[in-house]
Amino acid sequence: MPRALLLLPSATYRARDFLAAARRLGVEVAVASDRRQAMSRSIGDRALVVDLRRPEAAAERIVRLAERMPLDAVLGVDEEGVRAAALASEWLGLRGHASDAVAATRDKAAMRARLAAASVPQPEHRLAHSGSEVGEIVAGLGGPCVVKPLSLSASRGVIRVEGSNGGTAAAERIAAILAEAGEDPAGPLLVERYVPGREVAVEALVSAGSLELLAIFDKPDPLEGPYFEETIYVTPSRLGSALLGRIEQLTAAAAQALGLHDGPVHAELRIDGDRLHVLELAARSIGGLCSRTLRFGLGSSLEELVLRHALGLPARDKARQPGASGVMMLPVPARGTLEAVRGQEVARAVPGIAGLEITVAPGSAVRPLPEGDRYLGFLFARAARPEEVERALREAHACLDVAIAAPAEKDRGVPYAARACASS
Repeated sequence: MPRALLLLPSATYRARDFLAAARRLGVEVAVASDRRQAMSRSIGDRALVVDLRRPEAAAERIVRLAERMPLDAVLGVDEEGVRAAALASEWLGLRGHASDAVAATRDKAAMRARLAAASVPQPEHRLAHSGSEVGEIVAGLGGPCVVKPLSLSASRGVIRVEGSNGGTAAAERIAAILAEAGEDPAGPLLVERYVPGREVAVEALVSAGSLELLAIFDKPDPLEGPYFEETIYVTPSRLGSALLGRIEQLTAAAAQALGLHDGPVHAELRIDGDRLHVLELAARSIGGLCSRTLRFGLGSSLEELVLRHALGLPARDKARQPGASGVMMLPVPARGTLEAVRGQEVARAVPGIAGLEITVAPGSAVRPLPEGDRYLGFLFARAARPEEVERALREAHACLDVAIAAPAEKDRGVPYAARACASS
């Protein structure tokens, strides 16, 4: 029986789906996480607690585990674990992306430098080493800009600004977010010229440097800022075949420029008229519960394909199943304490809705972006055509009432209800 070690951060949404995929494939699982989890009881001595903020030390612990319990694959399922997984795979001679390439995806400045060296189109950008320098760079680039930390993911700490004064204020806000996340609040920030247009997400596997496209998602809601909270993903894309071909080619070029040669990749691209720009490229598969929109061949999940690839097992059919599917990541409408999400059964009854999962428990503190780091949950839909999927997601979302108690403040602490209205 093959054995795979999964790096599962305690905050991941993806543990259940990867563990289910391993069971279906007959793969024995070992787990490394930043905290001991409930599954550790059943896994026993195949469970490790590691510091994911210190990838070298985490990889060393995985290698020591492999000395007494040989591993056939090491896989980071989320952004926090990909560097440790890449290092451990490299040291053990296992399949996976090169560790230096993965490190470049975790540092936005390094990623931009590698893409620039390969002439891959991306937003014009500068690196700021202080808050005051952010304002100067925004003024120099002109027009709206996007300020972002180098290390965080899922749009956390990403802020659009219109002028130099806004740049300085954004830098101060991002510094506080970095400090809370355990990162260096005085670290450099990336300042990019804002690129207008539509955005798509690309899911693919790279084998021996060759990219195999799995899906392209449309993002029908405009992502214009000032914060960049993603909502709806729908596949297949409604873009024309010529443009889709260019998106696939650019994703492959970006993966090659970064040195990602063997494993999953998830890319975010902007379409500004006839021009394409690479916004992000991650050395992992799609995050959250979004992978549940994808089924391949006779019903394989994305997690099964990723595990098969890591283990070198054949995957006979990687074609996406017919029809359209989509997900809506439910945004946090306000800061406070979640009291309830009402209307769930009505939402589930909307034609085309395939599932609804609320992932934040009542009583939990919640915050919207740019400080927030999670969604309220996920809506899933399936239909014959993409437009039907999008319509079902919007209709179901409009059925939900999110009740949030306002945070205690000097002048008020009265609960209020924030209605989660569908985006227009």
